[in-house]
Amino acid sequence: MNNLKIADVQEARRKLRPIVRRTPLDYSRTISELLRREVYLKYENLQRTGSFKIRGAYYKMCGLAHTDRGVVAASAGNHAQGVALAAAEHGLTATVVMPRQAPGSKIQATMGYGARVILAGQNYDEAYAEASRIAEESGATFIPAFDDPEIIAGQGTIGFEIIEDLPDVEAVLVPVGGGGLISGIGLVVKSLKPDTRVIGVTTVNAPAALLSRHRGKLQEVPVGRTIADGIAVKRPGTLPLELIRRYVDDIVAVEEEFIAKSLLVLLSRTKTLVEGAGAVGLAALLSDKVRDPARKLAIVLSGGNIDATTIARIIVSRKRMTSGKELEVWRRNFLH
Repeated sequence: MNNLKIADVQEARRKLRPIVRRTPLDYSRTISELLRREVYLKYENLQRTGSFKIRGAYYKMCGLAHTDRGVVAASAGNHAQGVALAAAEHGLTATVVMPRQAPGSKIQATMGYGARVILAGQNYDEAYAEASRIAEESGATFIPAFDDPEIIAGQGTIGFEIIEDLPDVEAVLVPVGGGGLISGIGLVVKSLKPDTRVIGVTTVNAPAALLSRHRGKLQEVPVGRTIADGIAVKRPGTLPLELIRRYVDDIVAVEEEFIAKSLLVLLSRTKTLVEGAGAVGLAALLSDKVRDPARKLAIVLSGGNIDATTIARIIVSRKRMTSGKELEVWRRNFLH
């Protein structure tokens, strides 16, 4: 399935239909008025496990022969929960290696779904190395987070839902780290609506996907501190990059300040709780990083798994960014 096609995503959708939620794609009047565009939010933070990751993880396990040695994964948090729940529903044991700095809420949730959690390394890539070692030594099946055709096909099912719910969408903004989500969505959107633009968004502290697309080959870049831990990877996947180069129109990087502000805007103005990675699409628009002329936009809110302490810290540091009047001042200052 390395030559991934829309038919592969259709098959993933068929198998996932009784398992995953068809999350809402709703118009946001507040965000639309703020940006002076027509903005729709795709609420994958309301998906099972609190993020889109269950889609790829469950579909990947559908293709596994029965094994009594279980599965192994590496994750900053959301893939961990997707793997843990998918393994439980398939009757498999799961071991998940997470970075030592993974949010406590994601660690506890992963354990709550029945997985054994091992903390190793300072970031995803170091956790990945440890998970690979465990899989090789134990004979368990490794479940990649993004560099895998079945994983990409599962994540790509979101693209069908967006196009069906908003057929005249002009641009779709998608968080990008390893690239599994945006490559799957991009494949579907561009296959069904070639003129719809697909725009990836990452943090300036983890720009590997942006640089890899720009330079046309995989780039490894150190990861800085970020509240968008779900997209904090040193390099994207090989297969995702191939698909990104084919189906993604642009990738932009946003500053941490705007991610935090966007998270608060979503919380205070739309009553929606997202994690840092889930807020980057809105951050790109609020910081004027997206110069695309599209007027009707869909933003993928990829997840909502965030520590209460992180939310509290952001609220304290950005406590004045709450009222409509202040948001209008912010809009004038940053967009004009």
